[in-house]
Amino acid sequence: MTAPLVQLGLPAPDFTLPGVDGRNHGLSELRGHNGLLVMFICNHCPYVKAIREALVETCRELESYGIKSVAISANDPAQYPEDDFEHMKAYARAYGFGFPYLYDESQAVARAFGAVCTPDFFGYNSELLLQYRGRFDASGRHAAHGAQRELFEAMKQVAMMGDGPLEQKPSIGCAIKWR
Repeated sequence: MTAPLVQLGLPAPDFTLPGVDGRNHGLSELRGHNGLLVMFICNHCPYVKAIREALVETCRELESYGIKSVAISANDPAQYPEDDFEHMKAYARAYGFGFPYLYDESQAVARAFGAVCTPDFFGYNSELLLQYRGRFDASGRHAAHGAQRELFEAMKQVAMMGDGPLEQKPSIGCAIKWR
């Protein structure tokens, strides 16, 4: 599935969700002073697995630019049991997530954002206005080693200028498993 390109400049939908760290996390506390990267991911998706180590490193690097990151899983665990909350906790530990990993059990947050696939990326500036809705890089089911770091470069630009790139390529991945 391919994520649609959307109108940039839209405000981030507000939310509060439980994290694998045992705390609830809200939009306002998650933002960095230069922006926020909201990522819809899940444990089982081969597209996420192909980039997960690079994604963890990218999020770590973006923090030095004042961009914080958050991952949200909205998949129905009845269809994919490995995407349930307990498995999310183990997954975040196993791969060293340095960002909150939140569970959207009702799927209301994913719907509010317009998320359609995993991974699906939404990059916001310091005012929490959408500046990037694109892909991580050219990776698909397999990592594209040496590919241009599209997400990193876009969010770095957002941090430095407040605006994202004019040209953005949509993310591709597994469809969110809706109830």
